[in-house]
Amino acid sequence: MNYVNESIRDLISSQYPNVAGLIATRRGKVALEYFAPGISSQTPIHLSSVTKSIFSMLIGVALKQGEIQSIEQRVLEFFPDYALKRGEKTLPHLRIKELLSMTAPYKFKSEPYTRIYSSHDWTMASLDLLGGKGEVGQFKYTTPALHVLSGLLSKATGQCVADYANKALFAPLGIAHVKSITLNGRQQHLDFTRSARDRGWVADPRGDNTPGWGLVLSTSDLIRLAHLYLANGIWEGQRLLPSTWIHQSTSEQSRWGERRYGYLWWLMPDINNGYCALGDGGNALLISPNDEVVVAITSYFVPRPKDRVTLFTEHLLPLLVSEF
Repeated sequence: MNYVNESIRDLISSQYPNVAGLIATRRGKVALEYFAPGISSQTPIHLSSVTKSIFSMLIGVALKQGEIQSIEQRVLEFFPDYALKRGEKTLPHLRIKELLSMTAPYKFKSEPYTRIYSSHDWTMASLDLLGGKGEVGQFKYTTPALHVLSGLLSKATGQCVADYANKALFAPLGIAHVKSITLNGRQQHLDFTRSARDRGWVADPRGDNTPGWGLVLSTSDLIRLAHLYLANGIWEGQRLLPSTWIHQSTSEQSRWGERRYGYLWWLMPDINNGYCALGDGGNALLISPNDEVVVAITSYFVPRPKDRVTLFTEHLLPLLVSEF
């Protein structure tokens, strides 16, 4: 039986009013649920940058299946026909791991949304911005320029990211098929990021799905993905992810001030071995393996929402640990 705590319900409705859905589990069982009117556990919501952490899972799948040999591989191994710009000395040495840890240098100061998303080939547009004179190893968070990873995974697997995810990750978990979504023009992009409700995954004109945003899944889907990590990569007796990848991707690989980052996962250092996926508008997937606790939150888009990590660490986790 699902447990609904009225104090938590009041807290969410008063201080986190854009929460669409919340499911919390302890030891694999649903402990708390909250849904806004008209929303259910199966309602698709645009996850924004939570997409990054799900893409990290797909890198782990590709490593298990041998489509990617190692994250030490050079990025340009997957783009042998790419023509280097004159004087470019950094890009040939960049590895997959530097993209995943946000420690690759780029040739821009502010996020190049327009330059990449107005191009015909987002992979090549983002590859053109990779490298330069910046320092390798210095944290530089990006969303549009991360699209290099999508082209890389597509070349490694021979299929678009959405198709690969459907077959190798979503289907085994019982997560419904996602289709590719093509957006035309700035207004469609804005409308999608703020109010997407159709299950799917945004793709560029060439069919490469976005690795940093654009995935539309339900709160229930997020719980299944998180439980795969808690189960050390095994689902119903089938190994989907290497346990080594789960450990590596959720261990510290880089830092941004006091914030710590794995491979497309944020870490929660105040919680032993805790980690989370965070997306614009307040989407979040928060995991405390030692406590066997998962909280999945989907949210309507609002600018600058109240911090979900604080909601987790100060309110949800203590309640779940003490009462379940």
